[in-house]
Amino acid sequence: MIFQLDEDSIYFPDPREGEPDGLIAVGGDLSPQRLLHAYSLGFFPWFSFNDCEEPEWYCPMQRMVIFPGEIHISHSMRNLLNKGKYRCTINRAFTRVIAGCAEKRMDMAGAWLGEDMIRAYTRLHEMGFAASVEVWNGDFLAGGLYGVTIGNVFAGESMFSREPSASKLAMIHLARYMSKAGGSLIDCQIGTPHLESMGARYIPYEEYLRILRQPRWLEN
Repeated sequence: MIFQLDEDSIYFPDPREGEPDGLIAVGGDLSPQRLLHAYSLGFFPWFSFNDCEEPEWYCPMQRMVIFPGEIHISHSMRNLLNKGKYRCTINRAFTRVIAGCAEKRMDMAGAWLGEDMIRAYTRLHEMGFAASVEVWNGDFLAGGLYGVTIGNVFAGESMFSREPSASKLAMIHLARYMSKAGGSLIDCQIGTPHLESMGARYIPYEEYLRILRQPRWLEN
């Protein structure tokens, strides 16, 4: 079942009643209040801005996640890390990271990171609820990722690479940072072989929700 949302009330239905792919609702808006409420329940917006007039909201019952302590670092990635060619930072260039995530996808079929989404997540970043990881080769932004920090979870939204393996370096840095800071979970949302190769696995929504409701790991 797919529910219709309106812009007057911030409400989400029980995600257990959604479609098998996790689609549960359409409509509403991308206001900070709605986004934060959505992420606090495990929902996230994902829709083609060229094809959809309203946001579409997903909440899969099986979530692909990475527990920071389970991040898999391949032999080749360890060699790359040991070379010291790249340095990683947190929240040093959010707007450049989200622009980097959008730049290669804007004209693709099904592209979802349009201007409205960029504005919405930039606003969350300004409020302290969205964060970025940057990978630098000197002063060149080689790659990175961004996501929403909610509860004890980092809900990953997108990543990009301008140099080989830069997005993997960003994910490894995030996992290591969260391990030290007390974060419990990186939410990858939708599974891919790339993420599975880094240690991602599925957990049920109920377990995800329990972890999500633990104290927030990254303060504003």
